[in-house]
Amino acid sequence: MKIRSLLLGSIAAAGLSTAGFAADLGVVTSLDICDELGLSGLTISSDDNCLVITGGVTFEYSLGDYNDVDDPNNIEGGIAPIDLLPNEGRPVVTFDRPKAALAGVNVFRVADNDGLLDSSSDVDAWLKFVATANSDFGPATATIKLISENITGAADAAVLIDEAWVGIGDTTMLMAGYKSSIFNDGDDKELNYLGLFNSENVDAGVGFSAAAPATGGNVIQVVSNLGNGLSVGAGLEALQVAGNPTAVGVIAYAGDGIAAHASGAINAAGAWKVHAGFKGTWDPITIVGAVAADQTGYWNALGSASATFDMFTLAVSGEATSGGEYGVGGSLAATVTEGVTLNLGGRFFDDTTDADGAWQVEGGVSAAVTETITLTAAVGALAGTESVNGTATNTIYGKAGLAWNPGGGFTSSVEGYVNSLGAYKGTFKAAKTIK
Repeated sequence: MKIRSLLLGSIAAAGLSTAGFAADLGVVTSLDICDELGLSGLTISSDDNCLVITGGVTFEYSLGDYNDVDDPNNIEGGIAPIDLLPNEGRPVVTFDRPKAALAGVNVFRVADNDGLLDSSSDVDAWLKFVATANSDFGPATATIKLISENITGAADAAVLIDEAWVGIGDTTMLMAGYKSSIFNDGDDKELNYLGLFNSENVDAGVGFSAAAPATGGNVIQVVSNLGNGLSVGAGLEALQVAGNPTAVGVIAYAGDGIAAHASGAINAAGAWKVHAGFKGTWDPITIVGAVAADQTGYWNALGSASATFDMFTLAVSGEATSGGEYGVGGSLAATVTEGVTLNLGGRFFDDTTDADGAWQVEGGVSAAVTETITLTAAVGALAGTESVNGTATNTIYGKAGLAWNPGGGFTSSVEGYVNSLGAYKGTFKAAKTIK
């Protein structure tokens, strides 16, 4: 062990003295290829390529008496609804725009009254490799992203390819392979504390009907940064759909407190969709506006605004769809001391063509007790009426949580939920990112 230590020490000393001697002589050593390309993080380099590795693992476990099964009254494509199962009593708001294989979302969850504990666990993992080298046209890249989702532990998890594509260019970039769409559907997140019901149903923002054309998948894309915050893109996407590719175009601007875009897509069969969004911040005001539409005649619009005055932030939001649906929401946030914020919010949804509707009010507090630990708590009331059978139910609920973010890309949290219908649920989460 002593001989090994002496050898290592001698090598280190020699290396330091050589570096110092080279510096004295004005010798310039060559940069690593990753440094030349301006790439950092977890990297592996060869003479010509820099490989950047990112990834992450998330874990979630829940235990309690609750029911996470999508309500059978959800209907899509004219499928007849099924009566609620006995003892469930869960009202549902059915939206005009269904999710994939889901026409509505449960307004709340309740105990399934079977006398048994419900539980669920989930592990997700991903690794992304991006190899970059210089070329005459700018950086040339190859990207591979591997994912494994919903790992139950019952058997070895399957690993799938989530991205596999090549690209070349700098301010103008050509991309081809299997990847996400350049269709921009952002700039449409409402600003109030609880959000909006229909926006939540379409995974935040404004959405399309189920018949809107597919995007992403196998693609050929070109994007160009025109300078001054302006960029454009065009491509052929969904090439895996035989004989029915989708042409996509997008223009976007970001700068001076403004982000805005307009996206359009049309496939060979004539199905189309458009999405436009805007977010502008002019201290102390922030405004968001967005609209989406497709060839079925479905449209969805959203507007939101917030204003911050000293310790208070006021926010209002509204949404509407072509199906006679509308929703509104508002909130007040107050930063009472450093790290402590109080929130009071409400939201309402109504379908003017039937009895579907819901409302919710909630008051909550968030307190950063240390630099790494944040405590949250909230109480609220939630009610909904479902049009198929006229069920109207309301509940009072409470929830509390603790989040721990010690650094190093590690995050974790524990949260408890209980409501007056007999449901309770505890959830633990932990995650670590590689970057």
